[in-house]
Amino acid sequence: MANRPRLMRELVLAVIADQPDIEIIGEIEDAHGLAEAVEDAEPDVLIIALDDADKRIAQCGFLLGRYPQMKILALAPEENRGVFYWATVDVRTKPLESSEAGILSALRERPSLVGTVHT
Repeated sequence: MANRPRLMRELVLAVIADQPDIEIIGEIEDAHGLAEAVEDAEPDVLIIALDDADKRIAQCGFLLGRYPQMKILALAPEENRGVFYWATVDVRTKPLESSEAGILSALRERPSLVGTVHT
């Protein structure tokens, strides 16, 4: 899926058209209906125009929060740049003492960034 400008959409579609493992499942012209289009189509990758490559698109956090399996390819045609966005779930662990005190301590503990990362 890609939004404006039309020339960018046509170029991206031309590049993708010959790829046997990639299928275009939808296209919109106006970003105002973007959230609804993503909800309807459930794409693996959303391709969208980016006005400023140094700023994240406004809906990026919302869309990736709602559809964490989706990736967003944002292209800034006027700057000849692009940005690839995706979300990850970061699960951390910490050993727990198997006792009443250990359980209560874990329940009261505030999560921190220290721990073992499992992906």
